[in-house]
Amino acid sequence: MSKKHNEQGQYDRRRRGKIGRLIAIALIVFAVLVAGAGLGFVTASIHTMPSLKGEIRPAASSQVFDSNGKLITTIHSVENRLPVSINKIPKDLQNAFIAAEDARFYQHIGIDPRGILRAIWANITDRGVSEGGSTITQQLAKNALLSQERTLKRKIQEAVLALQIERQYSKTEILEMYLNQIYFGQGAYGVQAAAQVYFGKNVENLSLAECAMLAGIPKSPNYYSPTNNFKAAKERQLTVLNQMVKYGYIDEATEEKAKKEEIKLVSPSAKDRPTASYFVDYVVQQLIDKYGADAVYKDGLKIYTSLDLDMQQAAERAMAQLPTAYTDKNGIKQPQGALVAIDPHTGYIKAMVGGRGNDQFNRAVMAERQPGSAFKPFVYLAALENGFTAASIIDDSPVSFGSWSPVNYDGKFRGPVSLRTALEQSLNVVAVKIAHQVGVDKPLYYAQQMGISTLVLHGNTNDRNLAMALGGLTRGVTPLEIASAYGVLANHGIRVEPVAIIKVVDRNGKVLEQHTRREKIVVNERTAYLLTDMLRGVITHGTGTGANIGRPAAGKTGTTSDYKDAWFVGYTPDLVAAVWMGYDNDGYLGGITGGSIPASIWRTFMSSALAKYPVRDFVAPQGIVTATISNKDGLLVTDPNNKESRKEIFIEGTQPTQPSPAANKPNNPDNKDEKDKKPAEQADSKTGDKSVPPPPARQDKPVTAPTTPATPPPPKPEPKKGGP
Repeated sequence: MSKKHNEQGQYDRRRRGKIGRLIAIALIVFAVLVAGAGLGFVTASIHTMPSLKGEIRPAASSQVFDSNGKLITTIHSVENRLPVSINKIPKDLQNAFIAAEDARFYQHIGIDPRGILRAIWANITDRGVSEGGSTITQQLAKNALLSQERTLKRKIQEAVLALQIERQYSKTEILEMYLNQIYFGQGAYGVQAAAQVYFGKNVENLSLAECAMLAGIPKSPNYYSPTNNFKAAKERQLTVLNQMVKYGYIDEATEEKAKKEEIKLVSPSAKDRPTASYFVDYVVQQLIDKYGADAVYKDGLKIYTSLDLDMQQAAERAMAQLPTAYTDKNGIKQPQGALVAIDPHTGYIKAMVGGRGNDQFNRAVMAERQPGSAFKPFVYLAALENGFTAASIIDDSPVSFGSWSPVNYDGKFRGPVSLRTALEQSLNVVAVKIAHQVGVDKPLYYAQQMGISTLVLHGNTNDRNLAMALGGLTRGVTPLEIASAYGVLANHGIRVEPVAIIKVVDRNGKVLEQHTRREKIVVNERTAYLLTDMLRGVITHGTGTGANIGRPAAGKTGTTSDYKDAWFVGYTPDLVAAVWMGYDNDGYLGGITGGSIPASIWRTFMSSALAKYPVRDFVAPQGIVTATISNKDGLLVTDPNNKESRKEIFIEGTQPTQPSPAANKPNNPDNKDEKDKKPAEQADSKTGDKSVPPPPARQDKPVTAPTTPATPPPPKPEPKKGGP
């Protein structure tokens, strides 16, 4: 028995040994195949890469077209590049680039394993690094000889070329070539062109502060361009200065002095900027972010956009109505303004004016400004979606929430008024009372779903308080986003993402990208129509009569209580447009309201832009009914000839049969518990839920609710109040 067991054991061991050898052989064969394939790939990559002395494909200009195929502008392939010797480039600028981009530049051989490992570790730990894994030599190889595509093949070629460059050139020569090659945004290649474009001086005359700002731009030329986004450029400059201290190029005292130095930028002349210059910049920046600067300036792209040149010219003529109070130290006229127009059904941006035409800060898409009463439609939308009607009566009377007592723009109270009247006359107290009843989260939810991305829902300072009912927001809104949000109302409750680029074709006719419309139902179409009908009254006999274009239109004025911002946002069935005006810094408009100059600009633009469109009315969806109601209490009346009654529209099934619920709850100054509550706390006590709510249950089609934010903190102590 024992002998049989021994024989069986020996057999099993031999069998396992054979299997193990087979597995080992298979693994070795697999490893060899993988290694061979990898080696073959590397070899092929090396053989197909360009030579250092190879010819570079001739550059070709890109063209930008409007939606009708008309040429807007040509992006010239001739580079704005003025090469200079390393002797003319300040040592501060050389050191700033090395500290920011490649701290071990003088130690590595073209590639830096330590830098690569550091970048990988930072990505894994999500810590971020000031300098990336690519060396200055690798960046030179990529920018001078390779494409911007992000592939393994290109990275291998980049590394091999970097090693060749290091063998063929000295470190000084490499740095000189790099500083004359790198792209700085605004069409400027190399440090000399960049110095002239941004600061109006030769590179040898740059200060340390200017050197640090220039060195920060190539990380993301469009985002960190000081003419596009000075705040971001300044933050990046501080990071570069910090790196220079870290690596011993300057001391902390020098750093502090450079941080405090005022940066004076050069503003291009308005006559040097083409038609639709802000829109073209907006499109070019998107393309550079996606394909790289070389593709845009050298590869002969054909870029088909959403712009309508006729509407754009109408917008630029209308914006000429902006008054000029003074010209600031940067040569920019003040106050500034912005206009953006969108087709609400396609999302196509049809016109865009980002300022007075003599700078490159696009206020239409980058300026976050307080909307004032232009934010109120989101409050009224929440009310309509929660059982209110246009005829619901609210008591416009004094009320206090903690230490805050909202007042109307003119300081008067009108007693019981309908929601329709309150919106037409832009009554602040009614808007706050509505927000208090429905809860502060619901208007924010609808604003967010309709396209406002700048809302702050977390942190110690946020928008979850009653101040938002009057447009007192933490950050504000941009003209592009609020125009898109109003477009939801014009498009029957359907949100369509705004778009500027329709199609991009390369020089060989290959389509690189083709726009596909993205849309989503975010508002009940009957509610959207009802709110539109209420907003029509703003233009016909409310605060926005200055915007009346003699055809069906709806809109809302907006003015902040300190007169820093004035808006008019409105739409027809075919077009939505937002107009903003204000000072870039802290200037005051001196009594200018949204119903004055902005409304006039909107009227001028829309009258011209819509001239080729037939007059169309807003189409009522099924489920909208008309009833005669009392002016006093909003109840149905049986006598249609009653002089104190009016016709009102309703969503079927919501016609009032009894007075509106406790929207008119009187102020009770003697109730200490209620009086001491802060606005955000009161709103939460009404909703009972600390989260942003899902859409109301009676919505026709479901909408995904946003992520639940944290419990809201107390509101801002001094909220801004909206004006007409």
